[in-house]
Amino acid sequence: AVERARLRKEQREKAHALVQGKTLNRAEADLLRHFEYGGKIRRVHVDAAQLRALNAGELGVIQLDGRYWLVERALAESVREVAPQHVALLPDPGAGDDADEFGVLPDPA
Repeated sequence: AVERARLRKEQREKAHALVQGKTLNRAEADLLRHFEYGGKIRRVHVDAAQLRALNAGELGVIQLDGRYWLVERALAESVREVAPQHVALLPDPGAGDDADEFGVLPDPA
């Protein structure tokens, strides 16, 4: 158990190092992209261009410290190599809008 905890901490630190300063989240994003992660429906705020890119598989979502971070696909794949449990969403490239199985709603805030 101690070894497993140490390994998970090491993986989390590697994921942090990869993602730091490279997230694409925008404060003005007004759409919600819903997805399943950890057996629950989660959401990430995106703008229209990010939504298209995410659904097309050009972007991915990483979960770190209880938050969901939008990142480039290559970065999400790098995180998947060192800490696969932190990759929350990585649609297949070319999946198009069919990847949006939960729908998109305007942000109520």
